Amino acid sequence: MIKKYIRTLHLWLGLIIGLLVFIISVTGCFYAFQKEIQDFTDEYRFVIKENKPVLLPSEIRRIVRKELPGKNLHSIKYYKDNHSIEATFYHQVPLYYYIMYINPYSGKVLHTQNMEEGFFPFILKGHMYLWLPQDMGRILVLIVTLLFFTIVLSGFILWLPKNWYILKKRIWFNWKSSANWKRKNWDLHSIIGFYTISFALLFIITGLVWVMPNFANWYHQAFGGEKSLVYEEPLSRHVAPVTNEPLDALYHKYYSSGVNFAHIELHLPETENSSISVVINPSYDTYWRSDYVYYNPFSLKELRVNHIWGHYQEANTADKLLRLNYDIHVGSVLGLTGKIIAFLMSLMIASLPVTGFLIWYGRWRKNNH
Repeated sequence: MIKKYIRTLHLWLGLIIGLLVFIISVTGCFYAFQKEIQDFTDEYRFVIKENKPVLLPSEIRRIVRKELPGKNLHSIKYYKDNHSIEATFYHQVPLYYYIMYINPYSGKVLHTQNMEEGFFPFILKGHMYLWLPQDMGRILVLIVTLLFFTIVLSGFILWLPKNWYILKKRIWFNWKSSANWKRKNWDLHSIIGFYTISFALLFIITGLVWVMPNFANWYHQAFGGEKSLVYEEPLSRHVAPVTNEPLDALYHKYYSSGVNFAHIELHLPETENSSISVVINPSYDTYWRSDYVYYNPFSLKELRVNHIWGHYQEANTADKLLRLNYDIHVGSVLGLTGKIIAFLMSLMIASLPVTGFLIWYGRWRKNNH
């Protein structure tokens, strides 16, 4: 009797949000290989490495501000290898987001990309907001995620076999030549559902961390986290400046210190009291091991923070788990292999609303003919 109610719940929730689960899963598939695809198609992301010094942040700042006058220069990113320099222009209200790619030796602007337009921004907006206004879309995605969690758990309960003989049938395809499409479709739904359940839960948990702050705090504290999850730059005290070009000084500091990094991003102060934040990432493909360091732009003294976005070495297990959230969600934590797994699992999860609908449609058609 209990399974009957669970089956009804599973069915109707699937019919109600199935299309939205399909959209979120398929867009996740496309986004998994964003970096690899763009590195292959966007030639302006790379330059020929030359045996000469690269342009300093102050020089890059003068060049890019001529290209986008009146726009807020948010950050300048340098790579250790043959990547272009990336200058990011970002403002929340009114919203705009551009990335400008510059030859690090000549200063030539290679390309300016509006990050609110194009294929991958379109895919990301579908994945995170279902192409609705952000506030509305975020709430809807949260509701869908919570309901999908209920679907996953109810589906697992319905999948549980009564004995070993039935278990063997529910963990692999064993179709007889006489099996019709309904039988095959039911097996696809049941067996794929079983093999994707752990990944579905992983995607749900890492997704909830973004869209549900209270869950993120509970999740962090459950593993012993004590720091804040809210990213805040420390305020800077006005003193006599030690240099007129603090970004250049910090650039020299990290390039001459022998610090291991794949890329380093210098964030300009947003206000008179803001700090300069520097993100030092030792990896090209992941983000979780980055150091976030903050400096007073006048004295260039380091400013300490009490949230998880600080020095990596000072992060405990709970902090690292939250830092890992994005890399786990897209699979990059395991490199290309992890991205392939994330892609395949997302694709298989996207198939579940389709096979589930066909199960319902087959039964509805039988009962009405």
